[in-house]
Amino acid sequence: MSLHRDAVAVLSAWTAPTPEEEALRTEFLDHLRAHDDAMLRGCVPGHLTATTAVLSHDGSRVLLTLHPKAGMWLPMGGHCEVSDASLADAALREAWEESGISGLELLPGPLAVDKHAVWCHPPQSWHLDVEYAAVAPPGAEAVISEESLDLRWFPVDEIPDLSDDATRRLAKRGQAALSSGSRAVG
Repeated sequence: MSLHRDAVAVLSAWTAPTPEEEALRTEFLDHLRAHDDAMLRGCVPGHLTATTAVLSHDGSRVLLTLHPKAGMWLPMGGHCEVSDASLADAALREAWEESGISGLELLPGPLAVDKHAVWCHPPQSWHLDVEYAAVAPPGAEAVISEESLDLRWFPVDEIPDLSDDATRRLAKRGQAALSSGSRAVG
């Protein structure tokens, strides 16, 4: 199955938890129908991306990266690659690349969707973000990558002001999914 077909299947099957996210889910599906390259960075006016909130093994903390372009504490994430077989694979790959943590287990998802302006294609384009959560093994130590200015664990209820509501929402949804006994898929 192609990455594009996987994204259509995932978003078609996903039940959005809010009316705003339902509108975005529909917009993402329309974008996929209109653009064969919707999964790749080269797609203008925007492209689907994958984000992952990396949670501690007990779900009490979330690992955030100080993003060099955004200047904010954000979850791991980024562009899909041709080698990714699925959105879930892209989300897990991005989480591993940016956290340096082996053995991450992706929770069933997606958990959220978000749309934000970026500058992949000046003057502006869009990331159509499909968001997941992953659980780190006990005692996991993060390793900062060249894609980050800093990397830190924060209590899920104490995400710094220098972040955004989408990050807070994703961390809480990931924590709730883990607490409800959702089994990891990766």
